[in-house]
Amino acid sequence: MRRFLLLLIGLIGSLLFSTQSYATHVRAGEITTRRISNNNTYEITLTVYYDEQDGRDASREQNNVLFCFGLGTESRQVPRVVAERRFINPNTTINIYRTTYTYPGPGTYNISCLIQNRNEGTRNIPNSVGTSFELRTTILVNASLGLNSTPVMLNPPLDSARVGQKFCHNPAAYDADGDSLSYRLWTPAGRPNNITDNCTPRLVVGYSRPELIGGNPRTEAGTAPATLTVDPLTGDVCWDAPAERGQYNIAFIVEEYRNGIKIGEIVRDMQIIVVDGTNKRPELRVPQDLCVEAGTLINQPITATDPDGNRIELTYYGGPFNRGPDGQPLALVAPAAATLTPPGGIVNAPLTANFRWQTNCAHIRDEPYDVILRVVDYPRNQTQLATLASFQIRIYAPGPQNLTAQAGTSPGGRSIVLNWGAYNCALPGAQMRVYRREGCEALPLDPCTNGGEALVAGGYTLVGQVPITQTSFTDNQNLRRGAQYSYRLVAVFERPRGGASVASAQACVSLPLQTPLMTHVTVDTTSTTGGRITVRWTRPIGVNPQDLGGPFQYRLYRATGLAGTDFSLIQTRPTSLAVGAGDTVFVDRGLNTEANAYRYRVEFLFTEASTGQLTVLDVSEAASSVRLAAVGQSGAIALAWQAATPWSNDNQTHRIFRSQRGPNGPFNEIARVAVTGGGSYRFTDTGADQVLADGNVSVRLSVDSSYCYRVLTVGRYVNPAVNLPVLENYSQGICASPIDTTRPCAPVLRLDSLACGSLSAESGCNQSEFINNLSWQVGSGSGCDLRIARYEVYYSRYREDSTASLLGSVAAPEQVYAHRKGDGYGGCYSVRAVTRSGVASAASNRVCQEGCPWFALPNVFTPNGDGKNDVFQALACPRQVEEVVFVVYNRYGSKVYESRGGAVSWDGRSSGGQALSSGLYYYEANVLFSGSSRVGSRESVKGWVQLIREGTTMR
Repeated sequence: MRRFLLLLIGLIGSLLFSTQSYATHVRAGEITTRRISNNNTYEITLTVYYDEQDGRDASREQNNVLFCFGLGTESRQVPRVVAERRFINPNTTINIYRTTYTYPGPGTYNISCLIQNRNEGTRNIPNSVGTSFELRTTILVNASLGLNSTPVMLNPPLDSARVGQKFCHNPAAYDADGDSLSYRLWTPAGRPNNITDNCTPRLVVGYSRPELIGGNPRTEAGTAPATLTVDPLTGDVCWDAPAERGQYNIAFIVEEYRNGIKIGEIVRDMQIIVVDGTNKRPELRVPQDLCVEAGTLINQPITATDPDGNRIELTYYGGPFNRGPDGQPLALVAPAAATLTPPGGIVNAPLTANFRWQTNCAHIRDEPYDVILRVVDYPRNQTQLATLASFQIRIYAPGPQNLTAQAGTSPGGRSIVLNWGAYNCALPGAQMRVYRREGCEALPLDPCTNGGEALVAGGYTLVGQVPITQTSFTDNQNLRRGAQYSYRLVAVFERPRGGASVASAQACVSLPLQTPLMTHVTVDTTSTTGGRITVRWTRPIGVNPQDLGGPFQYRLYRATGLAGTDFSLIQTRPTSLAVGAGDTVFVDRGLNTEANAYRYRVEFLFTEASTGQLTVLDVSEAASSVRLAAVGQSGAIALAWQAATPWSNDNQTHRIFRSQRGPNGPFNEIARVAVTGGGSYRFTDTGADQVLADGNVSVRLSVDSSYCYRVLTVGRYVNPAVNLPVLENYSQGICASPIDTTRPCAPVLRLDSLACGSLSAESGCNQSEFINNLSWQVGSGSGCDLRIARYEVYYSRYREDSTASLLGSVAAPEQVYAHRKGDGYGGCYSVRAVTRSGVASAASNRVCQEGCPWFALPNVFTPNGDGKNDVFQALACPRQVEEVVFVVYNRYGSKVYESRGGAVSWDGRSSGGQALSSGLYYYEANVLFSGSSRVGSRESVKGWVQLIREGTTMR
């Protein structure tokens, strides 16, 4: 897709809005990196653009810049590369600062640089001259990335904008490694000069988006509010449109991705000068996007003109040109680089130039190359205008040539041998991928689509990969005798640049039939121990007795399950290969056909002349019995069946049989089902007999009766080399009943109450089992199913529990249940009734048991150390006590003791540990009892106690 970017070039000498100061000089910049060794050493380069009109002295005197390397506060002053301070136009220089740094190990590091002052008078940065200019680049240090480099920005940010006109900039970012790039807007970084933590970049405080500045800023078309956007794929940064003249700063990020993983990002901070003017833009025409094979010579015209007849200058950027933003040579692509003729200079309009690039294998990569052209006019006494346009070039690898395929010749093997010519673009690390598809229909391919992806989309499968220098491959993966296969090759190239070739021409081959074919696996009898299956196969197609040495032999193997692989030998049978001989049928007995499907395959063996040994020539593809499933529904029974066979049962009419006398019949045919694919192997029996030739056995399906079924499948080999009649196979028999969805009424539940009042104080001592007795009655109501098979009892420990667990079930007509538990009586219960069809009622009413809590304290104790009644504690056998908060007061009302725990245990001392004197004390025990509620219930027990020490008498 062609992209046009409209730019405005200000007359910098007369239109910059800054004052003479050595501090006002930085216009734009970015940090790039390049890994230069396998020990995590990186070359780090800061590229800065300086204002030479108002900041010439500062530009010359900026001999050092502070670099931080993403490891705490570690930093260093990096000197300017002396030879790399160059003018790129009369008003702007490019300064380069470069250093190296070795990182201690893998990780993500933020590299930053700081220059003390920005230009004065920036409209959208408060106190810009007192704000630093800071840049950041993030790299992922990882040995698996190899010698990775960040992208470089080839288009310098020099152009100015014009009030009311759309302004666009493209950095012409190029990644030499072929990584994919993405773009997003960012906020410039900088901090006031009095902040000294230089290694922590900060976004500018008070920064304003430039498109919001001015009175009612609008787009160039005037139809919407002004915008500032960046195209995430192309990198086109566009401001549509400035509303007021002045000096502004923006920033954006270039993200780098490899195999979908982000491996770094670069911030470019740039200045835009907005001016007024009336000049018309020059015009530029470039080619449409190109997609060519490596080795193609590209010749494309570029035309530029100016509607005002002004003189114009054409410049160019992008990786194929091998030149940096200052026009100096830069090794970005392997020779030969692209050229533009004439190469540049100010000339009269119109201008016609020629883009020329002789591509080669070294230019192959996944990502397209960007070519960016810029034309600027030179009017007298007016503001210069510029137009940018770009196009992309994708370079793919040539397709492999001279591919041939032939069947392998070794006995017993299924293989296809591929050969091809030596590949022209055998770059280091490249691989040749082999793709296969059954059938040999033509597949149109777009050379500009990745060859492998296009093949997979067309039904091909990757079956192998070999080094690019190899010219042969043997395929022996899951090949079928008698099938025809198409093969294609695709060359793929090593990451990170990647790239792939267009697919080769196809090579087709048929694998000859030299094997028996399974034809029948039909269930004769359904039983758990006496099941019977008849197995049939053909003579080895394509083999005559005189072709191989006899005697010959069949070996039949069996596995359990539709996809079983546990094959074991069940029959060995000699054969003469005589036509009509009864040696290709076997009845397998003593099987559990009720529970299992079975799978069979047969080997054919000949006698090797040189050794006299029986040798396997080939083995058939396995075939399973048909497996039928039946599920009861409301008033109906749903059937579904499947089989794993080398023949196809699709697009045939299968037959359904029903019996009410067991899984082995006798059966009547009740339906015929036209199946198309696996999802259509279904039938729902509602009782009607749709096939009347053997009598009408239509019935109303009853939930009290069982109905048995089997299915006869019909199939055929789709291989045209196989000329066999249709193949009919029966499933096992299976029985089922319809279900009744009518629900029973919810039972009415009762919980026997506990006679707490009759319990003695000692009741519950050492009690380890607690029994809650439940009983219920059948619920009443119209429309309820009274055929109840069982009752299910549910329990939850607390009232607040939103779910209940199944305790057990009781067979009807029993209607009582005793829940024996070890953690007390507390808990909640409900019951559901369940019919013979498995339909459950709604839950009954919910009943909860609280238990019989009890707690009492004595009124005297003697803490005199004689081991008798030394501790004040609860009377024997408190019940359901969870916690007691116990407080003791003296006769004057002062608190002398407090405790909290599961029991009371007071030794007659104060909370501070002093022995209390004999006398009368008052207590309050706040007792938490467990019950059916999670929060329990509380009771306050108050009373007095006489504390008696030795020698004290009670009064």
